[in-house]
Amino acid sequence: MTGRVVVVGSLNVDLVARVERHPHPGETVLASGSAERFAGGKGGNQAMAAALAGASVQLVGAVGADEPGAAYQARLAAQGVDVALVQTVPGEATGQAWITVDGAGENAIVVVPGANGAVTTPELQGLGSGDVVLLQLEIPLGVVAAVARQAADRGCRVVLNAAPFAALPPDVAALADPLVVNEHEALLLADSGVVPGSLLVTFGAAGCTWDGVRYDGTPVAPADVVDTTGAGDAFCGALAAALAAGAGRAAAVARAATAGAEAVRRRGAQPDPVLAPL
Repeated sequence: MTGRVVVVGSLNVDLVARVERHPHPGETVLASGSAERFAGGKGGNQAMAAALAGASVQLVGAVGADEPGAAYQARLAAQGVDVALVQTVPGEATGQAWITVDGAGENAIVVVPGANGAVTTPELQGLGSGDVVLLQLEIPLGVVAAVARQAADRGCRVVLNAAPFAALPPDVAALADPLVVNEHEALLLADSGVVPGSLLVTFGAAGCTWDGVRYDGTPVAPADVVDTTGAGDAFCGALAAALAAGAGRAAAVARAATAGAEAVRRRGAQPDPVLAPL
C-alpha cells in the first residue's frame, strides 16, 4: 500500500539574479538581465517534488498575509499539494531567499525566514506505518524536533534533510531514516558529534552513500547545467515519495537521483510546466 508524504517546512519566494561569477567579500558585480521571482523554500520545493513523483502530499508551513503567500498556496494546490495546514501569519512577510546564480549554474543563497519563523508544531492526524514525514531546517528547530518525535511515535518513517545545517538533538537524529546531508553538511554533522541512526550523504552527479553503501548518480553534462538551486530538494522529495510507495533503498535512490538531475537542467527550484513563476 502506498503511504502519504507529509512535508513540514519552509515556503519562500526566491529572488534570483544571474551573474558571471559570485562577488568576493566587499565586491559588487552586475547581474545580467532582470531579477526573476520563483517559488522556493525547502518545504515547498520538496512537497512539489514529492507530488510530481506521484505521492499524495500534505504540506505544513506558513506564509505571510501578502500576495506572494496567497499566490504560492494557490500554485501548490493547483499541482495537487494539500495546503490546508499552511498557516497565514498576520504581520509577517512570506519568507524570501536572495539567490545569485553564476555562469556555471552554481548558486549562493541568503534566506530571510519571515513567516517561516512562526511555524508551529502540527498535530499529525490519520498518519501511521507506511507514511513518510519529511523535514528540513528552515523552520524553528524545536518544531522539527517535536514533529520528528510525534511522527516516530505514530509509526511514520522520518526523513530529515539537515539543511541548512544546525546541530540536532541526538534523539532526533537517531529517529531519521535517513538523515540526508550533502558532503559539506556531512562534515558539520561529524564535527557536531551527533550520530544519526541512518545517514545518506549526497555528492551531486557523483551519487550518494547510504549507511556506507555507494549508489551511482545520474550524470549531467556541464553544458546542460542551468541552475543547481533546488536539486537537493528534488532529490529529497522524490526519495520520500519512493519510500512512501514501498521502494527499497536502491530503487528510491535511483528515482531521487533522476529527479535531482532533472532539476539542474531548469531555472528555479521547482518545475513550472503550467503556471508562470510567482
